[in-house]
Amino acid sequence: MSDLIAKAAIDRRLAEIVTPVIEDMGFELVRVRLMGGSNTTKTLQIMAERPGGGIEVDECAQISTAVSAVLDVEDPITDPYALEVSSPGIDRPLTRLKDFETFEGYEARLETSQMIGGQKRFKGVLAGVEDGEVLINLDQGHEVTTIGLQFDWLADAKLVLTDDLIKEMLKARKDAGVLNENAFDEIEADSGSEED
Repeated sequence: MSDLIAKAAIDRRLAEIVTPVIEDMGFELVRVRLMGGSNTTKTLQIMAERPGGGIEVDECAQISTAVSAVLDVEDPITDPYALEVSSPGIDRPLTRLKDFETFEGYEARLETSQMIGGQKRFKGVLAGVEDGEVLINLDQGHEVTTIGLQFDWLADAKLVLTDDLIKEMLKARKDAGVLNENAFDEIEADSGSEED
């Protein structure tokens, strides 16, 4: 399992527990994180989606119910915590090698665990995957350079929220029949005159 899905040891243990439950329901685990300090209630954040992408609120609730039952039995977290199941969102984390292919052509921020060519942070347009390397086009002044970063080198990766990304995600939801513009209330135009 990639460290981008579950970074810390407790996250990896939680992923081992919840992944079979989520997959049996027909979804994929995108990321799991146990967050919060020692003085606050921790939050267990689970991001999931359908294999083709997307997830609805009621599906998150179903996953939450199923995962809660398994976590109650396994009891891997000793402190109080709140469970949060959500979609990856529009400016989603990129945690699996296939994510870099799916979102080729979109802007992303990547961070490596070690210095690569004198830097750890890279921002550019994803250019796919080749031989286990994530390709990214970096704008360096007047020219664009494509570099390859080994997937195993990545410590963090996330899409950058842009107008193009928002438009594409809304179009995909509309094309999938999830976003129905007819379901919204009509806005009544005010004619400017009052009737008495």
